[in-house]
Amino acid sequence: MKSDITIPTVENVFLAAVQEWSDELMQKVWYVHLVNDSDYDLESVMVVSKAFGVLDGEMKKTSLLRHAFVKVTSVSVVKIELLDDSVLRLNNEFMITYFIDNTLYDKKFIFKAQSITPDYVEEVPILFVDGVIVR
Repeated sequence: MKSDITIPTVENVFLAAVQEWSDELMQKVWYVHLVNDSDYDLESVMVVSKAFGVLDGEMKKTSLLRHAFVKVTSVSVVKIELLDDSVLRLNNEFMITYFIDNTLYDKKFIFKAQSITPDYVEEVPILFVDGVIVR
């Protein structure tokens, strides 16, 4: 029964938090991007995000945010959302679900609390800018 179920492995799809200048906020802010570094188009992409953790001895969590994309083409990047400074001290979780050739893939990505800082940046493939990557 359970042995008959195959769960496909997510490969070459990951998230990157990149710091960019915001004219609206007049400061640098962190945006999370979905990076598709695979040879396949991702279809019917759903992203659900939330932040959670303990601040000042008290459990905190944000509401769920949902994003949908009809298609994320191969070797491309889409901007998902802005991360407010107040949630950088929390764990930021992103659940990504998508189809490739009628096969469902899903994976949970977590930016650990305090990990989205310039101390943890590396070059993000495809974007060729510095960012914090979770795979």
